[in-house]
Amino acid sequence: MEVIAEAGVGRTTHRAVAARAGLPLGATTYYFPTLDDLIAAGLRHAVEMLHDDLAVWEERLRAAPDMAATLTELVREYLTDRRQVRLEYELCLAAARDPALGPLAETWMDGLPALLTPTVSPDAARDICALIDGIILKALVTGGELDAPGLTAAIRRLGG
Repeated sequence: MEVIAEAGVGRTTHRAVAARAGLPLGATTYYFPTLDDLIAAGLRHAVEMLHDDLAVWEERLRAAPDMAATLTELVREYLTDRRQVRLEYELCLAAARDPALGPLAETWMDGLPALLTPTVSPDAARDICALIDGIILKALVTGGELDAPGLTAAIRRLGG
């Protein structure tokens, strides 16, 4: 996924993936005979991981007495692994250039608002997700810490 995020689907090769993984070239071609097989497996894995993460978020939000505070805590926890966050956002950006990556970006862009609609309106869920994406991008660009009280207050304002 790192190679796909950096180079794009069109420039991902068995050789580049093997080099990144520290494996001989034959290892990737043995398990993934074609480049399409390799890329499809990587994308499936990324989407599965994202679905798993969203399931955890859903469980925690469903049990939360305070959706805004819980969502802020989830964002704070998400930002603890900046390398992984950068990779996921790189993949979303790559999806703007490469339609094959669309399902990964759509999983996040559609999945998070769906988690919020039991608590807030669809419009509020969309707005909260846009806010969260902006906050995450700002944290990635600046390296700054999350303003948790500010995020919680903004989620409350948007959630009505």
